[in-house]
Amino acid sequence: MFLVNRRRFLAMALSLPALASAAVTAPSQTGPTDLVETMLSRAHVPRHSDELWVLIDDKEATLSVFRGNALVERFVPISLGRAGAKTQRVRGDNVTPMGEFRVNRFNYESQWRTFIGIDYPTPAHARMALEKGIYSQTDYDDYFDYYRRYGHPPQNTALGGAIGIHGLGSADPDIHGRYHWTQGCVAVTNEQIDRLASLVGVGTRVVIR
Repeated sequence: MFLVNRRRFLAMALSLPALASAAVTAPSQTGPTDLVETMLSRAHVPRHSDELWVLIDDKEATLSVFRGNALVERFVPISLGRAGAKTQRVRGDNVTPMGEFRVNRFNYESQWRTFIGIDYPTPAHARMALEKGIYSQTDYDDYFDYYRRYGHPPQNTALGGAIGIHGLGSADPDIHGRYHWTQGCVAVTNEQIDRLASLVGVGTRVVIR
């Protein structure tokens, strides 16, 4: 079995060397570092010219699919968590987590028509939770032990889970058009989730800012 220690795992998961270095150092004396905000400052840059990726913009209430820098499709309006979008989320607070994610699963039998799951909470969210006292050191260690064992983040910690993009199912389209109504996911119409599911796949990068 190939094993990596937590320091190296975090560095690989964050992927950007400068951010990885910041993530594995001790917390700053001036206060916790918002690693997610730091990552978002570069997340809008395509990884390569042909990358298909998704940008979800909280302020504009839009979901845009790009191929490199070229817009492929834009869905508007979308609904986010009832408590808005923030870089730090905890279980039950109805916040949509900001950050840089990857699609890691599809559920075509969801009550919301189709559910496209993302890999929240990421190692950056876990590190921030440790620095802010949301995670204990044991929680933090358990997070990485689970991630290494199963290949995806745990969904039942203090940071919550089951975050993704989904349709309306039988929900009221009128409410969807006027309010942010979810418990933290990103909602689009049934027609839009069908179209999005035809464009993206497991591994597609998703930026929520």
